[in-house]
Amino acid sequence: MGRKLKPKERIELWERRASEEPGSAAAHYNLGLAYTAVGKMTSAEKAYRRAVELDPTLLEALVNLAGTLLLQWRFEESLEVGKRAVELGGDRPLVHFNMGQAYLYLGDADGVVTCNRKVLELEPDHPAGNYFLAVGLMAQKKVAEARFYLERAMRLGHRPTPELLRAMERAGSEGVRMIEIGG
Repeated sequence: MGRKLKPKERIELWERRASEEPGSAAAHYNLGLAYTAVGKMTSAEKAYRRAVELDPTLLEALVNLAGTLLLQWRFEESLEVGKRAVELGGDRPLVHFNMGQAYLYLGDADGVVTCNRKVLELEPDHPAGNYFLAVGLMAQKKVAEARFYLERAMRLGHRPTPELLRAMERAGSEGVRMIEIGG
């Protein structure tokens, strides 16, 4: 068993392989992984795009391309690529979760809810999927259902933001009238 390559060595290996085998989608995909591991998202994007160019059915490259676009705050493009991955049979929690994140940043509560419901259909105990479903439901003013998924997310180990907890508290007290009795 050989030693584990350092990140720089992995990049060099896959750059060399991609250069030696320019028609290999796998080499470009692995180069994208190497760049992703060190946070070089622009280079990773380029490698994943080349892999998809060479093999439009390489689902993993589409999934990771969508993720790199999301990390670059290119939400519409990320959604486009994510939808292509789903069309190819990429019904994976990660694809739907990332699409939900893009919708979140675009301010589309319905998209957040739809995507995270799909995440939970595929992986019911996905902590962040439960949490972001609660976030989307709060935006839709579905407080009771949001509370259910928030509590579930917390049981699964997800730590909510103080902002969401305050919003839940405010929503829980709306419509409740207290009567003060003088003494």
